[in-house]
Amino acid sequence: MKKILIMGLPGSGKTSLALELSRELNAKWINADKIRKKHNDWDFSKQGILRQAHRMKLISENNKNSFLIADFVCPLTEGRKIFNPDYLIWMNTIKKGRLSTFDKTFEKPRKYDFCIKEKNSKLWAIKIADKIKTYNWNNKKFTSQMLGRYQPFHEGHLKLFEKILVISGQVCIQVKDVHGVGDNPFNFNKVKKIIDKKLLSDYKNRYKVILVPNISKICYGRTVGYKFEKIVLSKKIHEISATKIRKKMRKEGKLK
Repeated sequence: MKKILIMGLPGSGKTSLALELSRELNAKWINADKIRKKHNDWDFSKQGILRQAHRMKLISENNKNSFLIADFVCPLTEGRKIFNPDYLIWMNTIKKGRLSTFDKTFEKPRKYDFCIKEKNSKLWAIKIADKIKTYNWNNKKFTSQMLGRYQPFHEGHLKLFEKILVISGQVCIQVKDVHGVGDNPFNFNKVKKIIDKKLLSDYKNRYKVILVPNISKICYGRTVGYKFEKIVLSKKIHEISATKIRKKMRKEGKLK
């Protein structure tokens, strides 16, 4: 059994991440606030905080799942040593907590496995789960399609991929065979290399890249077993242009 501690100030997003990560890992999840409520114990003195750390440790030891997730402010280094997690996730998303109780006593961890600086629990649950437990691609699982030229694959494509990934869990990236057609300078191998550079370290096995014909129209009769879904991105992301990127690359001598 592996113990995972998700810690951070109140309001940093611990509970949201714990919920999503417990689903990804099929893990037992214990929430410190629920434990305190059960024991009617809301003492946030040093003694009370360490007592809660001991309590969380004892509860975790009765777990029979492969993974246990503890959602716990755990503000003291001493408390973290008591709980002794296999993985420590620090929700470093806010400077001040929703409750001021821990703002002065909170000790930032010096050692951690993951430091999360944005509230995006669904995406981070996938990224963390895949570092802890290998994800295996399965053709029979619910999969999303992402079709494009990717000349080149840029930050906008990355954000789109991440939005799609949290919906389906795995994505088939289809690269249109347009090398040499108009202003499309990159062949499939080059496009795939760029995609892998952007995705491989965080999303290994969550995507496949395949070459497809120059598909310009998608036709369908009845929508049986699939649906079309528009992904809404920010204006800043929408303004990222592969045409402008190619122009910049040519100006810098990186592309003929």
